[in-house]
Amino acid sequence: MAKKSLSKKRHEAGRTISGPSPFGSHSEMTVDHSSFDLTLDDDQVLCRDGDNHYITTKDRLDNGLADPRRYSGKKLVLTVKEKPNE
Repeated sequence: MAKKSLSKKRHEAGRTISGPSPFGSHSEMTVDHSSFDLTLDDDQVLCRDGDNHYITTKDRLDNGLADPRRYSGKKLVLTVKEKPNE
């Protein structure tokens, strides 16, 4: 019997990957948090993954490991801070 060749492509369920890997956090994903009304600790950064945002720590960036804050499914609902009229 002949073996069926298996495709090496993974099935993606509509999720857009914005970074070099699907689970890790990377420095190019960081966003300036000052445009949102957020106060972060010195070791925290705001990251954008597709249309979603999440907060993670700097030691999770570009370390080759999966970041549980990215793939946990918890989303931040952010609104842009309005600038006062001058």
